[in-house]
Amino acid sequence: EKFNLRELCQLHQWILWQKEIESEFTLDASFQKLCYNAYTKRLPNPSGLQNSVMTELKSIGLEPQEEYRLADCGYILDALVEVNGKSVGIEVDGPSHFAGREPLGKVTLKHRQVLNIEGIRLVSVPYWNWDGNANRQEYLKLTLDMVC
Repeated sequence: EKFNLRELCQLHQWILWQKEIESEFTLDASFQKLCYNAYTKRLPNPSGLQNSVMTELKSIGLEPQEEYRLADCGYILDALVEVNGKSVGIEVDGPSHFAGREPLGKVTLKHRQVLNIEGIRLVSVPYWNWDGNANRQEYLKLTLDMVC
C-alpha cells in the first residue's frame, strides 16, 4: 500500500539485479511476489514491425512462441525460438528502443538480465536492418546462426 505500480516495478528490477549479482541481500518473499506481480501486469503490445518479423520467422521454418513471458524474471520476449537445439529470444527493436543507433539502457539491461538470470541469449532485430530489406529471411538465418 506504500508503493505505487511504477515503484513496485522498479523494485522488481532491483530484485532482478540482486539475483544477477548473486547477492545475499533479499527482501521478504511476499514483498518480492508483490513486485513481480506488479511487473507482470503489463500487457504486450506487438507492433506491425514485430508482426512482420514473426511472419518471416515462420516462413523459414521456425515456430516462434510469441509474447513469451519468462517465468523467473517476468520479462516478455517478443518471441522465443529454438535454433539448433538452443532457445533464443527475439527482440524486435523499433526507433523507441534507441538513442540514435545506440540501444537505450532498458534494452541493454533486459538483454543482460535475460542472459544472466534465464540463460537465454537475445537477438535484436533493429528496425534499420528490417525496413526496406529485400533479404529478410536470409538476414534472420544469418543473425540466428551467429548466436547458435
